[in-house]
Amino acid sequence: MLSCRALEPLVTPFVDGESSPADHAAVAQHIAVCAPCRSRVVAEQAMRGLLRQRQDGLRARCAPPLLRAACAGHADAAAACAVWRTTTVSWQARLLPLATAASLILVVGGVFLYQATERSSRLLAAELAADHVKCFTMNAVLGTHDTAQTVESSIFSSFGWALQLPRGAEREGLELVGSRPCLCAEGRVAHIMFRHNGRPVSLFMLPRTAREDQIVDVLGHECVIWSVDDRTFVLVARESRADVTRLASFVQTYVH
Repeated sequence: MLSCRALEPLVTPFVDGESSPADHAAVAQHIAVCAPCRSRVVAEQAMRGLLRQRQDGLRARCAPPLLRAACAGHADAAAACAVWRTTTVSWQARLLPLATAASLILVVGGVFLYQATERSSRLLAAELAADHVKCFTMNAVLGTHDTAQTVESSIFSSFGWALQLPRGAEREGLELVGSRPCLCAEGRVAHIMFRHNGRPVSLFMLPRTAREDQIVDVLGHECVIWSVDDRTFVLVARESRADVTRLASFVQTYVH
């Protein structure tokens, strides 16, 4: 049977109905016995269905002024617009803003294409903040809640990372929501979702990379960045810097 890692490139064709019969059967067999991967496939199917239902309204929306201003310092406006037009060919690129989230993904994606040699922690934080919004928008539709054991098992299977989630997190007002593998300019990353007193908080883990410790304010979110050995962590939340710093300190005690 396929491993979780081998399943990764087969999910989108499976959801789109474009898999070969053999690949379709392999994915179906895997998700029948693997709850984390089944949850991911269900999430992708739900998002695809939601986009199809709302595609006319999504096409009519434009990136908000705040987003355009944030991106102006990183990419030429004409180049960004060209990327925007080019990426509207496939249904996936119709992520034109599912609320604010999809706009963020497309524009930040354009920035990375044209500024690939000038990646910075600020650009990384912007991309992860966009993914944070997108994944919580998806979760609001699905209402997913995974157990700590499910999340730890999924992270180990996908990344070989023996994660131990914070114990006693409820004392900090943290509630575990779930996890999913995501993509960014650095490659595949682990995304663990929490709520802090009801508000979304994301913890991203980037394997095989290290960055300088810092706090970045981008796109209305505070992003705390730190590294341990060959892993970089980014905690993202739309809360005060003091609260986000305190949450990051709590998480750092357990997550490494």
